[in-house]
Amino acid sequence: MAAREIDPRAPEPPYRQIAADLIAEIERGELAPGRPLPSEKELTERYGVARNTARSALAVLRERGLIYTVSGRGSYVAEWREAASEGENAG
Repeated sequence: MAAREIDPRAPEPPYRQIAADLIAEIERGELAPGRPLPSEKELTERYGVARNTARSALAVLRERGLIYTVSGRGSYVAEWREAASEGENAG
């Protein structure tokens, strides 16, 4: 799971760049359904961003139904649903 480099000067905000990277990992099967995502701390180290930026990236995935979060345990990849990919194309 190699992280792509975040470009702080790109038009797309860093949290969206991270979300796109994580979505690509889910689509490639590198992050399988039911498996945990890296923690916020791991994401901050991996991408060199603040914790709030990592948290915002996870919120994007949660809003799309790609992950779910268990309080005190972390975030996990949700079972793939066609609705999640349709929501991505509806914009």
